Amino acid sequence: MVTANPPLLPLNAALWQETLNWQPSDRQQEQFQRFYGAVLTANQSINLTRITTATDFWEKHLWDSLRGIAPWLLSGSSPWGASIQRVIDIGSGGGFPGVPVAIARPDWQITLLEATQKKVRFLDSLPQQLGLSNLRPQWGRAEDHQGTYDLAMIRAVGDLTRCCQYGLPRLRPGGILILYRGQWTAPEVNTLKALLPRYHSQLLEVQDCVTPLSHAQRHCLYLQRT
Repeated sequence: MVTANPPLLPLNAALWQETLNWQPSDRQQEQFQRFYGAVLTANQSINLTRITTATDFWEKHLWDSLRGIAPWLLSGSSPWGASIQRVIDIGSGGGFPGVPVAIARPDWQITLLEATQKKVRFLDSLPQQLGLSNLRPQWGRAEDHQGTYDLAMIRAVGDLTRCCQYGLPRLRPGGILILYRGQWTAPEVNTLKALLPRYHSQLLEVQDCVTPLSHAQRHCLYLQRT
């Protein structure tokens, strides 16, 4: 069940367009709203998120999730020569960033990998509730899933070493790992330089930005398995 009459999410069409050069269709906005209601309902019994107000949910979950795939939000875009079909969200938790990404890119097949069974049961309810046929929740640990994914996403899961350990082996050659980070420090730069040769990978780009409402610092790292 979904919370009856959850608060309406802000549309923020101008902010979507200004910051990501994209904005949701009416159907996608409705799916975002249903997702918000589902999270509020499940949050009463499962610890999914502390971010529950409509404005914060829009910025810190929806916008922040889609900021990572901003290079792919333009129709037909394929940055760094990467053709995307199979995607994995490692440590999906309450469905971030995987569910917003599945809504924004219905042409991508997205696996939501989560190790907590209660959260997986919640994620299992979402494809039907949201009308998403491209969403595949899966229980398991990141170490168990060697893969051939085109794109992997890790948000708020462990330190840099663990993120590379979890994400890069899941990729096919040429696949891309997106790391969602807050701050990006000089020691982390040195750590990453030491890690990449171990996984036959390279750093493509570090994109820094600020969130559109609270103006908090964010960084998105794009790594490629070579």
